[in-house]
Amino acid sequence: MLTTIDFAIIAVYLSLLIFIGFYLKRQASKNLESYLLGGKTIPWYMLGLSNASGMFDISGTVWLVAITVIYGLKSIYIPWLWPVFNQIFLMVYLSAWLRRSGVTTGAEWIGFRFGKDKGAVTSHWIIVIFAILVCLSMLAYGFIGMGKFIEIFLPLKSIFPSLSFIPNIYVPHVWGITFTLFAVFYALMGGMMSIVWADVAQYVIMTLAAIAIAVIAMMHLDILEFSKLVPEGWFSPAFGTHLNMNWTGKFSEFNTKIQGDGYELFTLFFGVVLMKGILSSIAGPAPTYDMQKILSTKSPREASLMSGFVSVVLMPVRYLMIAGIAVIGLILFDQIKDQITINGAVDFELVLPAVIAHPWIPAGLVGLILAGLLAAFMSTFAGTLNAAQAYIVNDIYIKYIKPEASAKQSNNANIIVGLVVVIISVGFGVLAENVNSILQWVTGALYGSYIAANILKWHWWRFNSKGFAWGMTGGLIPALILPYVPVINTVLPIYYFPIILVFSVIGCIWGTYTAPATDTEVLKIFYAKTRPWGFWKPIHEMVVAENPGFKENTAFGRDMVNVFTGIVWQTALVAAPIYLVVKQFNSFAIALMIVGVGSVILKKNWYDKLED
Repeated sequence: MLTTIDFAIIAVYLSLLIFIGFYLKRQASKNLESYLLGGKTIPWYMLGLSNASGMFDISGTVWLVAITVIYGLKSIYIPWLWPVFNQIFLMVYLSAWLRRSGVTTGAEWIGFRFGKDKGAVTSHWIIVIFAILVCLSMLAYGFIGMGKFIEIFLPLKSIFPSLSFIPNIYVPHVWGITFTLFAVFYALMGGMMSIVWADVAQYVIMTLAAIAIAVIAMMHLDILEFSKLVPEGWFSPAFGTHLNMNWTGKFSEFNTKIQGDGYELFTLFFGVVLMKGILSSIAGPAPTYDMQKILSTKSPREASLMSGFVSVVLMPVRYLMIAGIAVIGLILFDQIKDQITINGAVDFELVLPAVIAHPWIPAGLVGLILAGLLAAFMSTFAGTLNAAQAYIVNDIYIKYIKPEASAKQSNNANIIVGLVVVIISVGFGVLAENVNSILQWVTGALYGSYIAANILKWHWWRFNSKGFAWGMTGGLIPALILPYVPVINTVLPIYYFPIILVFSVIGCIWGTYTAPATDTEVLKIFYAKTRPWGFWKPIHEMVVAENPGFKENTAFGRDMVNVFTGIVWQTALVAAPIYLVVKQFNSFAIALMIVGVGSVILKKNWYDKLED
């Protein structure tokens, strides 16, 4: 149970959120841009900290601890499902391209790229629907993770006996709803500005908690004894055709989890997530809080800096906490097994809360960790909610229903829409089985439908709005249907990806060549303002004819070198804190060397050449 000091720390943090919401309400209510994008006045480093905090979500952390316990250093590749290295593509070139548009949302960007023809209107609606689906899914994902996490520390029926009628399966949902209300409050009151300030406070808390947990893990880790607990290959990121990780003794049931996850054919899994990750990253950011924060930066250069800063501030801190909790969980497995066993099977998503509840974590630090993880949940929830509001209010209400809406009417619409979105997402969360089920569907299937159309929109002048509409539709339909098809629904959603991609590409090509090209005036404005590389020769020639001083973007080769360097650099940023916590100091030194060399290359080949 929590002590008085733990409750006090949590109460102080929740009070701070309420204060931030009230304090920034006036500034956020100036106009729609102030509410949704913070007036585009927020410094890039604060947006970077905010974005990192949003990605330091509780449900993701619960899942990352679970896979680190089971797969050790090989777990550094599994998050490529997201894909985590999209931040590298963003920092190298895509954030700048996106920010040059000056739009408010990804759906509004569609008009910037394709104009206002019939296909553009259809594409606009499709991207709005896609964005809302993603936001609702991610809100439900966070909601489930929060509930499962908090119920260990706050046994609802012991604290409130009058609620004993609630079935045990829905106890996490009660706590999810309770803490969701705090996130909803400050997000609706202060918009993007309050989200950023709350995120910065959360990042400070999480950093302190992560360092403390890592230190505790290292203090209790006897490397010789620990090496006897884990299977061969746990300390190595290397892999062959098969995972070949065999747990024995009291951990033998971990093998059942490995089989259930479907990662045994690791080369196949790695190949699919790498291919999907690269293609997803080239497509640009999905229409969630990440895109909204890019659009909130002051300039294209600051958008690039913000995206690069995310990896620097997120990976080392997050993985100090993840590795620390995973190590403690394995050392204390006998003591926490009853707490993490549900219906006779180990639920690895409960390792994180079980470790935090153990006496090794002293009073005060428990409160700090809980406040930080609660904040992480609220950060993700609030940022995603802000994105959903942006698409519904800016791209439906303002665009089609009330174009002349005043600042007050826009604010009221944001509040109403926010409440409706929260209610629906809670419903999604109640229906979901667990954190992983939502994560796998969103990353494996839904994001797959986004890829083909969104790669072509950046790089091919002939690609038009009808191609975009049919490409997105061609991907969305199988993404929604395949999980319910017998035989197919027994495999990981990531393996749906090639099927979804094929349907999407067919839709893109068919739609493009059954309709005229986009109006050349629209294309010239887009090309001259965005300055992408790719297949733009006809449009480039028109732009140069009108403006002989216009310079073609010839940075493709440099950008690809920076992307490759960045992925290796980011992966080393993930591996280094894990190696430190498990006391593999030689490997830790090698990881730091890779980070150092990568930083030097990126300084000379990326940072020094940034421009607006």
